[in-house]
Amino acid sequence: MRTTLRIGRAAMVFTAIGALALTGCGDDGKGKTGGGSSSSKETPSGVSLPKLDGEKISVAAVWTGPEQANFVKVLKEFEKRTGATVTFVPAQDPIVNFLGTKIAGGQPPDVAMIPQVGAIQQAVEKKWAKPVGADAKAQLDKNYSKVWQDLGAVDGTQYGVYFKAANKSLIWYNTKAFENAGASEPKTWKDFMATAETVSASGVTPVSVGGADGWTLTDWFENIYLSQAGPEKYDQLAQHKIKWTDPSVKDALTTLAELFGKPSLIAGGADGALQTEFPASVTQTFTGGDQPKGAMVFEGDFVGINIAQTKAKIGTDAKVFPFPAVGAESPVVTGGDAAVALKDSKGAQALLTWLASTDAAKIWAEQGGFISPNKALDTAAYPNEVQRTMAKALIAAGDAVRFDMSDQAPQSFGGTPGKGEWKTLQDFLKNPKDIAGTQAKLESDAAKAYKS
Repeated sequence: MRTTLRIGRAAMVFTAIGALALTGCGDDGKGKTGGGSSSSKETPSGVSLPKLDGEKISVAAVWTGPEQANFVKVLKEFEKRTGATVTFVPAQDPIVNFLGTKIAGGQPPDVAMIPQVGAIQQAVEKKWAKPVGADAKAQLDKNYSKVWQDLGAVDGTQYGVYFKAANKSLIWYNTKAFENAGASEPKTWKDFMATAETVSASGVTPVSVGGADGWTLTDWFENIYLSQAGPEKYDQLAQHKIKWTDPSVKDALTTLAELFGKPSLIAGGADGALQTEFPASVTQTFTGGDQPKGAMVFEGDFVGINIAQTKAKIGTDAKVFPFPAVGAESPVVTGGDAAVALKDSKGAQALLTWLASTDAAKIWAEQGGFISPNKALDTAAYPNEVQRTMAKALIAAGDAVRFDMSDQAPQSFGGTPGKGEWKTLQDFLKNPKDIAGTQAKLESDAAKAYKS
């Protein structure tokens, strides 16, 4: 599982996405169907919703279990405020295929929660998606930074409202292991490596890596690259406007090799990591008391789902800190799920308006297991300090936040087990000295995939 965004490699995922240099920040929605203010009910938050008595709306999403239950609570409040009846339609990944089947059968949902920017672009190309209306656009302008609006835009027109995000730039740690080692939360990469050595000296292997799942390795690279090379270079590499043989890639791989090149710092060494799937990389960090197989594990806020499979309690036994800064700032790599209207109806547009509001975000935030890209949401809505820390980091990154790079790439390069970036970075984990060879292989595979 790779966040909602990465399940089945389709939401992340906090991407998940066609390039971050998506053009424009969306149209103004003039002439598009939006919630009519004449029959709207104003709430204290300022979100205006139309009366929709008797209207039936369907919403498709890949969410199951607690995620589905919490999203339904958001939909129930929308029903209460508008009089509409909303039905949740369970979807499967890849969601574009699922929606294609529904549309071919003449039964498209009114709204779909789409977990990849690339999938939004596909929906637009297929003429499935409807532009965001004026009321929803007004909520976006008020509550969202430009980068989140751009992620939901295609060729200057706004189609998506990002409702749920994933902060994929977090290091989770076993507090008992840290306390026994006398270690503290590092802020920079240099400090991170020093902390790893400190933990290692205490008799506990410091870092757990789920290398059997190649996507975890792309996330390691992306966080280092974003912090070290900066957002502009990140965008260029994500779009293959610069080659993987670029010096900036060499620098990032060299930094990553500082960790991967020391097998004693990785649970099971390189061979063990390559046999460890992501869920196990988390659970082995939070079992065994103060003698876990690894003291730290890197990944997004969704790690909490796997911690819940152990006896560890988030906030006491398990804590989190932002991915350490390699350059001037800590990176924030994200994924997310965007609401896209597939019917040009008053109800569909009203639901987009609702999901862009702080009122809607607050409902799920209070339940936990959720981060909102809505910058106007008071972080006090989150149920604990760990969630607040993750949410604050996401919002504080502003327009410097970047969507997962490998999910922006063609699937053959960035999202296929045993091929492309996943396979090459697994080989790099095994042999981190071969930086030039790794770059050459990445560029060869990327060139074929991007057809450039």
